[in-house]
Formats: sequence, structure tokens, C-alpha cells
Amino acid sequence: MAIPTLPTPTGAHPVGTTSIHLEDVSRPDPWVADAPTRELMISVWYPTARPSGPRARYLTRTESEGVLAGRQVVPPGTLSSVRTHAFPDAPLDPGLRELPLIVLSPGFTRPRASLTSIAEDLASHGYVAVAIDHTYETAATAFPDGRVAAFALGGFPRTPEFWRKVKTGRARDASFVLDQLLGGNPPWAGAAGLAPDRIGMAGHSAGGAATIAAMLADERIRAGGNVDGSTDPLIPDTGLDRPFLFLGRDGQYSPGDGPAADTWARDWPLLTGWKRWLVVAGAKHPSFTDLGLLADQLGVPLGATTSGLRTTAITRTYLRAFFDRHLRDAGHPPFDRLHAEHPEVRSCLPPGRPAGSGSR
Repeated sequence: MAIPTLPTPTGAHPVGTTSIHLEDVSRPDPWVADAPTRELMISVWYPTARPSGPRARYLTRTESEGVLAGRQVVPPGTLSSVRTHAFPDAPLDPGLRELPLIVLSPGFTRPRASLTSIAEDLASHGYVAVAIDHTYETAATAFPDGRVAAFALGGFPRTPEFWRKVKTGRARDASFVLDQLLGGNPPWAGAAGLAPDRIGMAGHSAGGAATIAAMLADERIRAGGNVDGSTDPLIPDTGLDRPFLFLGRDGQYSPGDGPAADTWARDWPLLTGWKRWLVVAGAKHPSFTDLGLLADQLGVPLGATTSGLRTTAITRTYLRAFFDRHLRDAGHPPFDRLHAEHPEVRSCLPPGRPAGSGSR
């Protein structure tokens, strides 16, 4: 079996990465009663000028075994051998300053590593991307001291209250990570190069839906993207006036597709800033993350008619164009012209819901 490999980043910068252990002593863990503090693992990807040495590990073997538990189609340690493109602990390019920061939140049960292709690509274009493992919500989180926090939410009923707690808890995780990276004693040496007024967030599935909760709770997040995640009724009647992107699969998130799409239609008029609602033909839920393209390489059928590699390229392109438009001073990239090069992507407007001034 060939070694699974992530797609090459498309930007000009080599990419560095580092993993950081954080502990929020101000709050207990929301899921495990005997955990007195909230512990998180994050990964940071960033442009570097001095790449050297081996590439970063995708997952530890223990984490790979947790992600693949119960799936007999590939050996459980397979994801520990995935080839990445980032160099561990390489220094931030010293010639770069005021870098925009993108917080990434993975899908429910999925590790932060599942968004590596998106993060590496953003970093190669001069962003800093930080992905969060939301402890106990993911299959396995390995800490530097050897402890492994396994998924601990199997006994919780999947009620609307449960999902709201997931998303609002992730919002608190995101704000804590921002506090740490932007505070007076940051845990990463490159933090001085960040622009505190150029912060965005995006996520997949529950992580995408949590982006709305995070934006409502933290005004530092200037633009947000939800990739294939149904949302909770969190936006107040006064609305959310910062830019927002919906990107999902056709057949699930097109207007009229059913309950998931209905959550986007409910939120649409409450998004009063710049907004777009896009769907991708032929995609499945994992297609927007590394797991879709890795499944293709490993011969695991997902039922998608658009390849995982192609959907990953679409996701990278549209997220980067969105953040370029709203977090950078380089003018407004021709966001809507991207459709000509990506015929799988369709722009939607809910029936009877005018775009309004915020959609121009």
C-alpha cells in the first residue's frame, strides 16, 4: 500500500508547525467531572524561511488507532504514516509581520489533524492557522506527558441541548486560545508576528457551526466560515454583522434539501454583513477534510462522485479567498469569479430570502 500523502500547499512560503499544550485554569472541563481544568492541544501552522529536517507527523499511532477504531478496512496505525508538508518547530519567517490568524475547529470526534491540508495551505499563503483538539470530543488527544484523553461523550444523549453545549463550549475553547496567543506571555515564539485585528475562524461540521457561537461570544473574530455543519438557533434577532461563508455539499445543504439546510436558511436573514451560501456537487461529509482525500488514496469508498482531492482544493481555494477579502488589505479578490474555474460549486439563495445589502 502506498504511503498516504497530503496535497502540496499552493502558496510561496514553506510551512512550519508546532504543537502546544494549553491549560485553562479558570474553568473545569465541561465533560469530565473529575478534570478540574480544561486542557487543550493545539497545532499552529505558519510561514517559515528556514525549513529543515523531517516533515511533521500527522497523528501519533495512538491517535490513529483511536480515529480508526472499529473500522477494519485499513490497519489502525495507518494515519500515523501520512506524509505532511510542514517542518516541525521551524522558526516563523522573521521578515513577516502583522500576519492574519485563522482558528480552525474540526468535526465532532475528529482530530485537529483532519484539517491539516487547509492549515498548511493557509500558512503557505502567509497566514497563521491554529487548529484545536476539543478534548474528550475527539477520538484521542495525546498530551506531551504521555497521557491520552479518549472520547468521553458516548453516554450523552444527542439532544439539542447537547449540541448547543458542544458548540458554545468550543467557542470558549477558541476564545481561550486567542487569549493565550495574543496575551502578554504567549506559548508560541512567533506570536509577536500576529495581527490582533485580523482574526478569522472556520470549521468543519460541529466546528463550522461552533464558529457562529465563537463570533457571537468574541468580537475579535472578524470573519467566519462554516463548512458542512448544521447550526443551532444562536444568532439573536439583532443579527451577526460580520462576514460569513456557508460551504457545504449539494444534496444536504442546498435550500430545500431538508433539516440541515433549513438551519442555514433560518440563519441567513440574521447574517447582516457580507455573506455567501455555496454548495459543492458530488461531495460527501468527509470530502471537505483530509479524511476524504486519504480515503480515496486508501481505497475506502465514501460514495462521493467528486474526488476528495478536488473537494479539498475547492475548500482551500474558497476559504482562502474569503479570508483574503475580509482580513487583508490587498483589495477585494474576485470571489464570485472563482465559480468559472470550479463548476462543481453553486451559489445559493434561499427561496423568498433577498440577499440584501450585505451580500453584494
